[in-house]
Amino acid sequence: MSAVGSMLIKPPTHPTYDLKGVIKLALAEDAGDRGDVTSIATIPTHMEVEAYFLAKEDGVIAGTTLAEMILHEVDPSLKVEWSQRDGDHVHKGLQLGKVSGGAHSIVVAERVVLNFMQRMSGIATLTKAMADAAHPAVILDTRKTAPGLRLVDKWAVLIGGGQNHRLGLFDMVLIKDNHISIAGGVTNALESVDMYLQQNNFQMEVEIETRTLEEVKEVLDYASQKKTALTRILLDNMVIPHPNRDVDVSMLEKAVKMIDGRFESEASGNVTLDTVHKIGQTGVTYISSGALTHSVKALDISLKIDTELALQVGRRTNRA
Repeated sequence: MSAVGSMLIKPPTHPTYDLKGVIKLALAEDAGDRGDVTSIATIPTHMEVEAYFLAKEDGVIAGTTLAEMILHEVDPSLKVEWSQRDGDHVHKGLQLGKVSGGAHSIVVAERVVLNFMQRMSGIATLTKAMADAAHPAVILDTRKTAPGLRLVDKWAVLIGGGQNHRLGLFDMVLIKDNHISIAGGVTNALESVDMYLQQNNFQMEVEIETRTLEEVKEVLDYASQKKTALTRILLDNMVIPHPNRDVDVSMLEKAVKMIDGRFESEASGNVTLDTVHKIGQTGVTYISSGALTHSVKALDISLKIDTELALQVGRRTNRA
């Protein structure tokens, strides 16, 4: 097992998110008002089978825990066994688990299970690659997630070895460009936040976005003159892309040097698998990437009863 996969990685804690409700909604979306008419028409009611999960690509598997939740929501009597668990590397053609029990139940659950597993595994695979390349910086996700699936997407990031940024608007103060523009500048925005937290006796992380070295200096000047709850400075779009996929990180390096460890630093903008290593070498604490979740490529996984035929077809199409 991998270092990540050797432990059970639980979903992020959210005060209002209903994971079971999301599962029920996904199943209801598929079933409509008549259920699986094809299975009803073709599968005898009491038939039992075994079906195997097959990896069609190399990658990091994610969503096995969620898959069990879905399968047991459809039919609590289904039995699920895994040879690979969340966080493990899988290779093309590998049988990574099996489910046994009522044939009708397995076929009904199949697509919903695979939709979640494929998306989560795609996120985990990219996150693992990005996290490894970013070291010693830590890779973070963003709020650029599929609507309604934020907790699932961020769970996959954890499985891939990344860390979660804020889960929503409620769990930290992140002063972004529009807040700064409306407030009338960096200093005004920080003063307002510090006053709000003090008046309401709130303690939470505070981060502010900066877009220029002048804004970084203004933040540092404010922090040197006043007591502030500020914990992190976001350095946005200070990585300048070149046409050949390379990037200029000199502005980011200057900003990190200016901060000089007084606050955590976070780089965002123009973060890709090609650029993240160079960004990570600047001394920045964190690197956030919306691409982990907003541009995910699903990892190809299938669930097959006749695995020999499935592998034969897979080899024919170079997918096994």
